[in-house]
Amino acid sequence: MSLSALSGGSGSHSRRLSWREKFLEINWAVVLLITVIACIGFGVLYSAAGGSFAPWAERQMLRFAVGLVILLVVACVDIRLWMGAAYPAYAISLLALLAVELMGTIGMGAQRWIELGPIQVQPSEVMKITLILALARYLHGLGPGEVSRPLKLAVPLLLIAAPVGLVLTEPNLGTAALLALCGATLLFLAGLSWYWIGSALAAVAVAIPAAWQFLLHDYQKLRVLTFLDPEADALGAGWNTAQAKIALGSGGFSGKGFLMGTQSRLNFLPEKETDFVLPIIGEEFGFLGSIALLALFAVVLFYGIQIAMSSRSQFGRLLAMGITINFFLYIMINGLMVMGLIPVVGIPMPLVSYGGTAMLSVMFGFGLLMSVYVHRQIEVPRHSSGMF
Repeated sequence: MSLSALSGGSGSHSRRLSWREKFLEINWAVVLLITVIACIGFGVLYSAAGGSFAPWAERQMLRFAVGLVILLVVACVDIRLWMGAAYPAYAISLLALLAVELMGTIGMGAQRWIELGPIQVQPSEVMKITLILALARYLHGLGPGEVSRPLKLAVPLLLIAAPVGLVLTEPNLGTAALLALCGATLLFLAGLSWYWIGSALAAVAVAIPAAWQFLLHDYQKLRVLTFLDPEADALGAGWNTAQAKIALGSGGFSGKGFLMGTQSRLNFLPEKETDFVLPIIGEEFGFLGSIALLALFAVVLFYGIQIAMSSRSQFGRLLAMGITINFFLYIMINGLMVMGLIPVVGIPMPLVSYGGTAMLSVMFGFGLLMSVYVHRQIEVPRHSSGMF
């Protein structure tokens, strides 16, 4: 069953809201939740630096402040304008990914960034949002059942495959998997038949041996082998996972206390400011602290689904669900990774991990979610040719 069938309702918003009315209409409960989670992140980065705002917490606070402004501005822009900008935004992101291949900056063994003066931009993070925009725009124009027609299905598959292929060459397997999973979920929500879903799963299963032989890099194969047998090289390839587990386990039920973690303070925990921030929370605040953070995430996800269901337009529903799914995949992949339940991939914990492009893209995504909420009464015709 497609998302449009689940939402129900009809009608249109006859009066255009002023910018002040839109600002007041924003779901401030979600904004508050996002701010609380970000503040937890500031505290974790402060602790990771040994009780200092430099070098991570202060920069993260500034990025969040900029991101919050972006969120509020994006929320007040008419959803139909975002629909009109979907394809150009996707095209720009795709060109940026191509630019990474030609003149990208290499860091930590991968070529993922573009230097724009004094700042570095990671286009793959931006693509996570623009892909959702483009898919929501295309799928909005399809009637019930049309998404399962081969010619109609070819377009969104191409929209997904192009960035996934480019991100894989960086190489960045985690982000490529996130893009593919988010895109596939949107197709399912738009009404893709189980025939295609089953065929895709079968194709993936058949392709795994070939991917292992020809697609994965040596270090990626090593991560998979380490995941299957983490004790085989606990001081080498298995170090990250082993130290993350020690940090999570040593916190016990209530934790050692703020700034009292040893794994991060003594630099046993790798990438503690980015991919492995959750073990710091587990060590210092224990099981209770970790569950509290996940509970806050769960409430945000609940609001995201609720906002999607409240939208009268298929574009709004798919856009809101896409942003929510993307946020969920961030959390799920990072959480499973640090617990050793999946191989280590470069996916940060949203709003908590240190990172510029990741923070701003997440905030832009939440701005789009708020735009769906503010303009939830607007019904956009499926075959509308204009933005308005």
